[in-house]
Amino acid sequence: MRADRLLSLLLLLQNRGRMTAPELASALDVSVRTVYRDIDALSASGVPVYADRGPAGGYRLMDGYRTRLTGLTDSEAGSLFLSGLPGAAEELGIGAVLTTAQLKVRAALPTALAEHTRRIQDRFHLDAPGWFRGADPVPHLPQVARAVWEQRVLRVRYRRWRGEVQRQLRPLGIVLKGGIWYAVAEADGAARTYRISRFEDVTPGDETFDRPTGFDLPAYWADSARRLESWLRQDVARVRLSPQAQRLLPAKFGAPGVRALDQAGPPDEAGWIETDLDVESQPVAVSDLLSLGAEAEVLGPPALRAAMTEAVLALSAHYAV
Repeated sequence: MRADRLLSLLLLLQNRGRMTAPELASALDVSVRTVYRDIDALSASGVPVYADRGPAGGYRLMDGYRTRLTGLTDSEAGSLFLSGLPGAAEELGIGAVLTTAQLKVRAALPTALAEHTRRIQDRFHLDAPGWFRGADPVPHLPQVARAVWEQRVLRVRYRRWRGEVQRQLRPLGIVLKGGIWYAVAEADGAARTYRISRFEDVTPGDETFDRPTGFDLPAYWADSARRLESWLRQDVARVRLSPQAQRLLPAKFGAPGVRALDQAGPPDEAGWIETDLDVESQPVAVSDLLSLGAEAEVLGPPALRAAMTEAVLALSAHYAV
């Protein structure tokens, strides 16, 4: 562990130039005292690292010095696929590995190209989780990830809305969707999807397994998402929408809202349009459509319009003066 940290410290100084002890400590997730000890160890091993005094001081390498110890380990090479998701790498337990891999890659690049990659990193950032929702606690995520990598059977206790169940899983992959972690695993001979935050207990087994021939995780996930949306969006509402509702529709209804706008008829003199909107079951549809307030009117089907009328009257009764 210390050898890896010393290499990371050396690569930090090589890639970023002068850095203070607190900056190094923050980057390496260690104490400032540990940084002092590591700097002494590098100096003792012959690395030309110098300390500049004063307010603008810090540690730096002698001008022109570059290390060539930039070979990637298997873990570091694999972690690069998460280089745009540092938060995800941390949750998977490979944040430090990813940092070292990125430093090695940058150290191996020509100076001009390394500077270009640094500018990109400074100017673009991907934040995967959705707004206004706390992240799911996923304490078992590193164990699941390790089982995926090692093709090791997992015994899990899984929380469902009808109660807890015990499952023996063959984990095939992990997916991060909208800030939520999912495990794709074989159970009872079929691939299924599990929300990792609902794993109450995870026990790695001793036995390993062979992955299904030709299994494609992205293809499975895309097909699963299409089937889920098709199952959820089982009804169609005919709606009349104000200009304000038209602006809100994509944010509140996602892809179905975008499709509804694309296929809408021409606006009337006040800018209102009529269109068909894919909705979920009636109780969910009523709740979703009420969020548009007076900016939307449900024209059909009759049962949904009646349910909307009943909900609006009940709501009005709460605020009657």
